[in-house]
Amino acid sequence: MISLLIYRILLLLLLPFLLLFLLIRSKNNKAYRQRIFERLGLFPKPHKQGGIVVHAASVGEVIALKSFIEKLLLNYPNLPITITSFTPTGSAQVTKLFGNCVQHGYLPLDIFPCTALFLRRLKPKMIIFMETELWPNLIAQCAQQNIKLLLINGRLSKKSLTSYRKISPLIRPCLNRFDKILTQSQENLDHFLQLGAQASHCLNSGNLKFDISVNEQVVQKKTELSKLLFADSSQDKRTIWLVASTHEGDELIALSAFKELLSHYPQLLLVLVPRHPERFAQVAKLCLEQGLSLAKRSENTIINDEQVWLLDSLGELMAAFSLSDIVTMGGSFSEVGGHNPLEPALFNKPIIVGDNMSNFNEIMQQLRHEDAIVELSANDPSMQLVNEISTLLKQPSRQKSLGENAFNVVRANQGASDKTLIQVKKLLATASISTLSKSLGDNS
Repeated sequence: MISLLIYRILLLLLLPFLLLFLLIRSKNNKAYRQRIFERLGLFPKPHKQGGIVVHAASVGEVIALKSFIEKLLLNYPNLPITITSFTPTGSAQVTKLFGNCVQHGYLPLDIFPCTALFLRRLKPKMIIFMETELWPNLIAQCAQQNIKLLLINGRLSKKSLTSYRKISPLIRPCLNRFDKILTQSQENLDHFLQLGAQASHCLNSGNLKFDISVNEQVVQKKTELSKLLFADSSQDKRTIWLVASTHEGDELIALSAFKELLSHYPQLLLVLVPRHPERFAQVAKLCLEQGLSLAKRSENTIINDEQVWLLDSLGELMAAFSLSDIVTMGGSFSEVGGHNPLEPALFNKPIIVGDNMSNFNEIMQQLRHEDAIVELSANDPSMQLVNEISTLLKQPSRQKSLGENAFNVVRANQGASDKTLIQVKKLLATASISTLSKSLGDNS
């Protein structure tokens, strides 16, 4: 069984291989070999100490945390707020959303010397982790240094629960070092309890991913994209089918369906948005191999008669949702488990997903209950897409009702950011009392 000591030794031995993995990833995305010293705990200077660190692994987590981070900045204007990420795309999203309002760097590898250096540089009062981000070594060091620990938007699927149980001697102490665990739903809370978390430290606070909104940047991006999509006002507006956050295999399913749809809807425009930038070129090649005309967002060309528009850019998906007519979420046709359907729901869009949305079980339950989503089965998803999209194109009233129902689900479930902020305030208050007591003790 893996204990914390064994875990620390194993990761230290694996350090060369972890760095090699980052170099291999950088073959298609050079950002993975940049800022490598941050991975080793050297948080970039200049930086301020004594604040709150919030870890958001990648793009989706950063977007989900937007409302909560804004509340932190408003309520703690004199505390440095630091956002860490683990992927280059997550890093880019932090910069786009918050600019110089926050400190930003990569979270170090969970190796004792790296995490020790990271904590020594920032000396945070609190570190906030999200969903299933469990870093046993860093969390143990925080507990030893009396740094407050908060897990927010906690998510633990049945599959993850089974996996974590195999390393329970490592994970259970890790969970119980958190001062508070806030979960997305009662089901997730139950899973954390089954894994060994203390009931008194757990609370169902709702899902932060509902607390999304349209900001000025999205409005500006929408204007930019509109100029490329609708430059010729004399032409009828083309119907836009957006397939978002695609993974390998998703594009082929969508392209097969699209070619069938074109025979009946020649003005239909397919917009593809790959999840990972390193796949942009691969997806472009696939579109051309399918005999379809292609335009790329990176080339900044006006869309005329092109059949496919590849959004090979970052930070424009929300704006693209607002301009689309029908949305299909990628990652739902494979073991990936889908991506956030609430983002297109915010814009009243009809949403189609594949058979695997396991990353969003509770959200899917609510969308199903409110007739706010179209789900496909695993059997011939391309043909199912043809049928469902044809139905929606023929029934504008169905498009409208699906979109409105989805938006109502978002609106009815907002508020998790406020509940999370309340817990931050409580923990920081106890941290201040502890600091004061220690100071008085030292002076006596």
